Amino acid sequence: MSSHQRWFILSLSLFLAMLSGCGRASPGILELKAATYADTTPRAREADDAGRFIAGLPGTLGSPFASLEASEAWQEHRHRLDASWGRAEAGLITGIREFQTQELSGPPILNSTVFYPFGGPDAMMATVCFPNSPVYVMVGLEPAGTLPTAMQIERKKDLPKYLAEIRTTMASELGRSFFITHQMDQQFRGQVTDGLFLPILHLLVRTQHTILGFRYVRVDDEGEVIERTPDYKAPTRFGNKGVEIEFRTDSNRSIHKLYYFSVNLSDERLRENKPFLAYLSRLKGTTTLLKATSYMTHRPEFSLIRDVILANSAAILQDDSGIPYRWFQPNLWTMQLYGNYDHPYGSFRWLEQPDLRKAYNAQGPKPLSMRIGYGYSKIASNLLLARRASAVASTPQPHSAAGGY
Repeated sequence: MSSHQRWFILSLSLFLAMLSGCGRASPGILELKAATYADTTPRAREADDAGRFIAGLPGTLGSPFASLEASEAWQEHRHRLDASWGRAEAGLITGIREFQTQELSGPPILNSTVFYPFGGPDAMMATVCFPNSPVYVMVGLEPAGTLPTAMQIERKKDLPKYLAEIRTTMASELGRSFFITHQMDQQFRGQVTDGLFLPILHLLVRTQHTILGFRYVRVDDEGEVIERTPDYKAPTRFGNKGVEIEFRTDSNRSIHKLYYFSVNLSDERLRENKPFLAYLSRLKGTTTLLKATSYMTHRPEFSLIRDVILANSAAILQDDSGIPYRWFQPNLWTMQLYGNYDHPYGSFRWLEQPDLRKAYNAQGPKPLSMRIGYGYSKIASNLLLARRASAVASTPQPHSAAGGY
């Protein structure tokens, strides 16, 4: 075939492709991103099967947990979780969905990567607040954990006790909207599960998602996400180990990725953790979520992750435990307040923000239809949504140097 013939065939093919696309909408950003992310995670049903069993949902056809589902212990487990999730759906989850529809459906939030540090396994908040995001990146101190098989669960000496403990791990999230740090220490380091993989699966399947596959991952020296073995032993204290979960939203069949990484975000550790800093440097234009963080970014020993968030984020959704109000420069951020703010709850009361209280009194915040964050039923809840006013990020500085930390 001559070069002229090859050129003619190529031109004809391109012309026909253009004709076939006429009258049809181009793929959206979400579809393109989902296609890009969809071809690396090994597809397998094990994670969906385990997630449904743990979450008290009947398995799909061929589930290896079918015989265990017939047990009295699992039937009780399902009944109790149905009741807990029913209460959460009627209150917290319905409120979040309404808030998402009204406040979180436009740019720059739509289709952006969600970054959720200090969130533990809280996949529910990330995916319900930002259902269109192609990728979710969650970071916490707890290990990623592994996926148990049906045989491993069946061999447990006391299945009723194990399932009761599984329900206990969800009690605070479903009842108060957040995981309690000291309880996670007592539950997710081998006591109930060996990490956050199972509770993440639990939250995903109960919020109408299907798990398509997973792999164990880590961040390498160049800041790239690569596969690892489940028993990988890091040569340094910076293992940056995690898990990658691919899932589908049942309502619209969109495909998403969720990453959880076990990383210490304190300045002392993060400054030395060059691989994870390199990874974070690629997370530009993210929507960052901060909720019930133990006020970490109020403390000088967490200034580095605070500055990374302010530099990288196109939008930030947080309660008052997130970044102090004074760090949002008016020329860089447009702010919307929700609910009411008076002071932090309980042992965090000493971290009051007079400037935030003043902003609430001056701006006329929008109402918040759900209770969320610390003091869930004791004091009024609050949220702040900051959108970057300019695409040009400068070095973050506080509103006033006088405030200190």
